This record gives sequence, structure tokens and C-alpha cells, in this order.
Amino acid sequence: MKNKIKAIFGAALSAALLLSACSSPAANTNSPDDKLNIVATTTMLADLSKAIGGQRVTVNGLMGPGIDPHLYQASAGDVSLIQKADAVVYNGLHLEGKMGEIFEHLTGQSPAVICIENGLEKSSLLTAEEDGSAYDPHIWFDVSLWKAAAKTVAEGLSQADPDGKADYEKNLAAYLNELEEADQYIRGRAAELAEEQRVLITAHDAFQYFGRAYGFEVHGLQGISTDAEAGTADVSSLADFIAERRIKAIFVESSVPPKTIEALQAAVKSRNFDVSIGGELFSDSLGDEKSGADTYILTVKANIDTIVDALKEGGGQ
Repeated sequence: MKNKIKAIFGAALSAALLLSACSSPAANTNSPDDKLNIVATTTMLADLSKAIGGQRVTVNGLMGPGIDPHLYQASAGDVSLIQKADAVVYNGLHLEGKMGEIFEHLTGQSPAVICIENGLEKSSLLTAEEDGSAYDPHIWFDVSLWKAAAKTVAEGLSQADPDGKADYEKNLAAYLNELEEADQYIRGRAAELAEEQRVLITAHDAFQYFGRAYGFEVHGLQGISTDAEAGTADVSSLADFIAERRIKAIFVESSVPPKTIEALQAAVKSRNFDVSIGGELFSDSLGDEKSGADTYILTVKANIDTIVDALKEGGGQ
């Protein structure tokens, strides 16, 4: 990520790290009425923390609906939230950019730090670079990997709050059942498409885990990080592919401006083929309450419905 964290955040961070270095890690000993205070980076992780934490936790998310974590610039207010937290939950795999370095420095100090990356087998991850030097961070698009994320959060909360371990394990078991149902729903809807119809084209390359898990060929106009802009050659090449394969629909994303996909649609039209914009997918953020997709499970179901309906019928704009 090329964008630098604001200078005020850097100064506040230095102070926060100095304070944390002087403290020692300790398990939460709060009373039942004094809930565990959790800070989670993304909307997906805030939702997951609520599902596992249940009534024992209060969750503050740093990023709201529609916010792109690749480009997120943290503030001094974020540092304040982190300093007051009993536990911090973040994705890792460079999703949060330089914020990941902040949490790495806090590891072993107070607050407790729960990194989803640490609970994943490296063999389950897709590489983001040809030399294997970096991994694709968009693991939530494969529900089986989100199950592993749920287990990691449950383990981390149990360490931060040993008295709540039984509650966290109970919540985990219930949530894993919900995730299994969501996974089967996605597979059932995907099966409505013939194999040659399962081509997903989106604004940035966030859906490779989805493609691997559910049998879709995936192409993103921008790279894995939205910090990388699509060039004219990228648009032209993908437009050729769409026109040749006669793909019915392409998709905008909730956390990425639609202009690049609109430019792609225009480029396809210049090749004497009309491709629809099949709808908006939730990529690096959940939806808000108004969208009806304000939880992880509602979001993954909404995404597969949008994808299948558009590719089956060629509907959209």
C-alpha cells in the first residue's frame, strides 16, 4: 500500500506502543456486567467477533460498510480505541496495509491480539505474487476458511477471557452450523449454472478464493489490492475476452468505484457485444442494514444470488 498513515496517527501510535511495552499481558478478569471490549478492523471481522463473543463482548469496528481496507488510513481515534480494547482482531495477509505492523508490535502486550492469518494453514492460501512472496488476503470468500477464522477468534477470546471459554465454544459451535448451511446454499445456487457460464468478472481481483471453492473462473480488472489501478491494456484484454466468450454480465463492487467496470462495459460494446452490469457485489466490506446484507452470512448469500441470477439471465444494466 503506497498511501502513508497520517502523521498524527504515527505519533499517537508511538505513544501507544510505548505505553503497551510498559505493561504486561493479562487475562480479562472483568465482572459479568463488564463486557470484553473488542476492536475489529473490517466489517467482516466485527460481525464474526459479535457472533463468537455473544453477550460477553462489545465490538467496535474500525471500518464501516463500503470502506476499502486496502486504502484505509487509520486515525488517532483508532489508536484510542485500540488502547482501550481488551482484544484486537485483524485479518493479516497485508489486507490492512501498514496497520498490520501496528498489531504485530502489540503482540504479546495488552490488548490481546487475534490475527486470523495465524489460524490458517499456508497450504490453504492462494499466492498474490508469482514468486509466492505474498498471499491473497480475501479468505472470507471461501466459507471453509471463514470457519477456520471463527475457530481462531474463539480461541483468542477464550485466552483473553478464560471465564467465558464455555460461552465462546458454544457460540462457535452454533456459528459453524450456520456457516455450513451458508456453504451449502452457495453450492446449490452455483450448481444452477452450467460450467461454461461460471465466469466471474469483477472490479478487482478479490474473488479467487470464491472461484476455487465454488468452481468459477474469476477475472478482476484491477489487481488483488485496489491500490493497483487498471491500465488501458488491462481493459482492452479483458474486453476481448468477454466479447469472445460472450459473457452475459460483469459486476461492480460495493467498496470500489464503478467507473472501471463501466469503462470495461463500454470497451466490450465497441467490440459489437453488449455485456450487462449484473449488479453490485459486496467484496471487501459487508453491506449496511438498508442493503439487507449487514452480516457475513447475509452477504455471501446475497453475492451468490446476484452472480447466478445475472449469469443465468444476462440481466442487469
